[in-house]
Amino acid sequence: MTALPTGKVICAGLGPGDPELMSVKSWRALQSARHVAYFRKAGRAGQARAIVDGLLAEGVTEYPMEYPVTTEIHFSDPEYNRQLAAFYDQWADTLTEIARQDTVVVLCEGDPFLYGSFMHLHTRLAGRATVEIIPGITGMSGCWTATGQPITWGDDVLTVAMATLSEAELTKRIAETDALVVMKIGRNLPKLRRALAAAGRADDAWLVERGTMPAQTVQKLCDVTGEVPYFSIVLLHGTGRRP
Repeated sequence: MTALPTGKVICAGLGPGDPELMSVKSWRALQSARHVAYFRKAGRAGQARAIVDGLLAEGVTEYPMEYPVTTEIHFSDPEYNRQLAAFYDQWADTLTEIARQDTVVVLCEGDPFLYGSFMHLHTRLAGRATVEIIPGITGMSGCWTATGQPITWGDDVLTVAMATLSEAELTKRIAETDALVVMKIGRNLPKLRRALAAAGRADDAWLVERGTMPAQTVQKLCDVTGEVPYFSIVLLHGTGRRP
């Protein structure tokens, strides 16, 4: 007879970066955690791990889940999908084994179900382990709050787009929406600038880097020169109906 699992996998949404914007529920999960896993790029500490620095219990076992590839191979290359699929398969196996005996907390910036890497583990853990998701404040809401302006008014339609989309698709999305969030900027910035200009919205765009964190910057995109981090966010505010 197969023994029933005694633990579970908890994915804790940590919010946009400021530890004080973490939910009480995520904080409590961290305080009691004996096993903590988190994604990171090889050679980096990992943003999720940085958010919880000083908050973990003494003696906790850590599991850095290092991506085999990030931007070295384009996501359209079959090798990109092959390597990442094997990576997620391996870590789903590892988390399942831990959850047979104990609870493991997986750290996730923002909200786990909004473009979070944990989603790829979630599908692989289905039917194998008990999984609990703790939602978090999204990075985008931290960024638009940093601009000091509401992102939407009245009936405004908000679009969330990735700067990895084609230039034509970005231009179409920008032209058709009232308010906009664009994520995954980095090397895609020149393409995004062209799309904003083509849609007639270049002068309205804001760039927020490291929203809610100590090194946060908020600037009009037209004033920005040089490169920007991949995890920057570009915003267009809605100007819709109001009393």
